[in-house]
Amino acid sequence: MLVTERPTALYDKACQLIFARLGTNLPPVTSAEDDIERVEALLERCPVGGLIFFNGQWPGARAIIARAQAASRYPLLVGADIERGIGQEVRGATLFPHARAFSAIGDDAPEEAETLVEEAAQVTAREARACGIHITFAPVADVNLTPKNPIIATRAFGDEPQGVARLVRAYLRGCQAEGMLTTPKHFPGHGRTTADPHAEMPLVDAPREELEATDFVPFRAAFEEGADLVMTAHVAFPALTGNDQTPATGSKTIMRGLLRDEMGFEGPVVSDSLIMGAVKDTQDPGAQAAALVEAGVDLLLDPDDPEAVAEGIVDAVERGALPEARVDEALARVWRLKDALVERHGRDGAFPTTDEHNPEESAQVGGPEHQRLSKHIAREAVTVMDNGAGALPLSTQQGEKMAFIRLAAGEHADNVLLAKSVQETFPQARYYAAGPDVEQRELEILRREAADADTVVLALRVEPAAWHDFGLTPSQQRFAEALVEEHPTVVAALGSSHVLEDFPGAVARLCAYSDVPASQQALVAALIKPH
Repeated sequence: MLVTERPTALYDKACQLIFARLGTNLPPVTSAEDDIERVEALLERCPVGGLIFFNGQWPGARAIIARAQAASRYPLLVGADIERGIGQEVRGATLFPHARAFSAIGDDAPEEAETLVEEAAQVTAREARACGIHITFAPVADVNLTPKNPIIATRAFGDEPQGVARLVRAYLRGCQAEGMLTTPKHFPGHGRTTADPHAEMPLVDAPREELEATDFVPFRAAFEEGADLVMTAHVAFPALTGNDQTPATGSKTIMRGLLRDEMGFEGPVVSDSLIMGAVKDTQDPGAQAAALVEAGVDLLLDPDDPEAVAEGIVDAVERGALPEARVDEALARVWRLKDALVERHGRDGAFPTTDEHNPEESAQVGGPEHQRLSKHIAREAVTVMDNGAGALPLSTQQGEKMAFIRLAAGEHADNVLLAKSVQETFPQARYYAAGPDVEQRELEILRREAADADTVVLALRVEPAAWHDFGLTPSQQRFAEALVEEHPTVVAALGSSHVLEDFPGAVARLCAYSDVPASQQALVAALIKPH
């Protein structure tokens, strides 16, 4: 059963190769609800092939996406960055811990980790379908080989290729069971980078044989498991391309030679976001987009100006710089996804244009059963790295003074739930929070408060984030090191475990691998659990 007739006009075909954004988490932050009128107007002028959904809420997200479908002359594929569940982009839906939390479970129980990844992926797919989202831009199939990678880190399933491959396969199986389209990323690998492509183009100088033995392994596994799409890396690989200026996204050698010819992948290739500094062309985004399509990209994700991109593709075809057959090839891949969705869910089920819904399906979104799974994963993931001084479990007695200090490297950290969990578990605790902009005088006050405490807990929230360096700020780092040196301190990580390496003098160290609400609660609970 066909979705509808494919577009035949060159401009419409070019538009179909674009995924425009609906909502944004970037300044000025705009909810999907507040952005829908802009998108409806865009669809009148430029019938894009799909949308990338940001910053919605449940149950409004479903109605907003249905409005977009109703405004479009062709059915829209809707994708989202939902590595950690729909709750990552839809408030009120289920949010899971970061990928590294699953592999922490797998360190002792690999089969359990695979089962939990598969179950979390199924939940993600069910909740996505209830919202009208078809594509998860996940899993992250990168092997995190740089401990302080600024943009991958805990988003990856770990640093061991075969282990990452097993969990990538499990994620794909879970999504496939519920009819969700999957997008392993960032091909051919983003785990070795030390720079953030949102700001600049990273370069990986590893030889081909090293890439084969590590970075490529999870992607080959994903393709064998039936991945639907693949997302590119805005990363240069001189060993593969012969130069250090071309990102994988724009390399015909990588996109056609390695991906298509060698690895045999036949699904659509989607670029990583085109607003990222590593590839953003402010002078001529249309010409750049045409060059990416010519190199092998089928879907252009999140350009600043979709209309300029479509016009650039048309211009390139008319000038003979881009064969129209290449546009048709990309369009055919996009259309196969739409047809597959209709075949599985029916026309109205795949691309609903009204807010009608299945009450039983909708009731599951963010529901108790899904939340229990997230909390279980978070609890199982918490790892005590060392407790040589016997500091854990901590006392909850009123008579003992506790200073609980949370340092967050990013400004978007949610502080409310952690504070609530600490105060409920440790009635005697004084809770303090300091973000990246904390002033030195405030840190000095915290040092004095810690000096008056019997127990000090230092919780470090360090996660990969766009346009940010990895790790604490210099002033936060100096404060943390002084605190551990001056007082018996328990250091806990709400994110990467590698930050704990800087504090060997801590009386105990433990890691939750994530800062999502379930992980915050699990970390606090672990402080009173016998180890």
